[in-house]
Amino acid sequence: MPRAVLDMMDRRPIWAMPEWVPARIRDALPPGWELVVIEEETDGSGDGATRVSPGVLEAVAEAEIYFGYGIPEELLKAASKLAWVHSGAAGVGSSLTPTMLESPVVFTNSAGVHAPPMAETVLAMLLHFGRGLDFATEARARREWTTAPYYGDRSPLVELSSATVGIVGFGGIGREVARRVASLGARVIAAKRRPAQPGEANLEAVASGGVLGSRIEMVWGESGLDAVYRESDAVVVCAPDTPETRGMIDAAALRRMKESAVLVNVARGRLVDEDALVHALREGWIRGAGLDVFSKEPLPADSPFWTLPNVVITPHVSAVTRGFWGRETELIVRNLTRFAKGAPTSEWENVVDKRAGY
Repeated sequence: MPRAVLDMMDRRPIWAMPEWVPARIRDALPPGWELVVIEEETDGSGDGATRVSPGVLEAVAEAEIYFGYGIPEELLKAASKLAWVHSGAAGVGSSLTPTMLESPVVFTNSAGVHAPPMAETVLAMLLHFGRGLDFATEARARREWTTAPYYGDRSPLVELSSATVGIVGFGGIGREVARRVASLGARVIAAKRRPAQPGEANLEAVASGGVLGSRIEMVWGESGLDAVYRESDAVVVCAPDTPETRGMIDAAALRRMKESAVLVNVARGRLVDEDALVHALREGWIRGAGLDVFSKEPLPADSPFWTLPNVVITPHVSAVTRGFWGRETELIVRNLTRFAKGAPTSEWENVVDKRAGY
């Protein structure tokens, strides 16, 4: 009997899998298929689990489909019949092992599923700086009622309706950020590595459609990034973690930003040169930073980020939401329908380009 394995019992209570999820997936399986639900807890944080238990390895040995958090190399080696693996995580870096890169197995992830709460975290960070809540937090700690930072001739308070928001990486997260800030009147410059190629999802069409399209400008490559850095009042990092993107927000990039600019990173910590960012924040190269991710997590207690007044820190929780399972399950079901029909993977959602790294 053909088998699918569901291994998504996340150990964190807010991510706990509801009882209706296995039933919904089981109903979507082709007739005659078996769904094995793993009851052991797993770890869905970051890119997902890096190892699997003997029980999981036994369950996947004869499976053709695996749903989990991350795809450990030992799992691929133990399951020679796998045709499709799906990760409930957005990041795929730890899953792109040598075995995965050489395997013909189709790999899908959950990038767009996490986008709405991450975009709302970005919006909260932008409003924090735009409306001077960092000044309020400092003054409260001193028990001081002061209007000086707000009323001065160099007051950095702005309205999103008059701001330009630059987005580095225009995938699922970037699109959700764009929709939210554009709906408040902001101009958006969205940078991608290259224009859409034939057969790819046309993100530019998504961006340019409807009422918000006039406020979203697509740019590409190094010249596009330069426009984002120089013109934006806020730069939001949403790009995937690849060899090409690591360290891209370096001293040179920070120097090109406005002194009033805010940097927000909800992607991965390795995309930012953190030493350069600390220096930029101390020297006033930019207004501030909202950081949900860091190169080393948990963030060490001696990190200078903790003591900088112009930094908002959240502990890699921008994707946390109770809305995850509805979107995640429907993504799985839509791809299951395509799998059952034998649809080409070009028609699937969230297929990972293993060589590109996202």
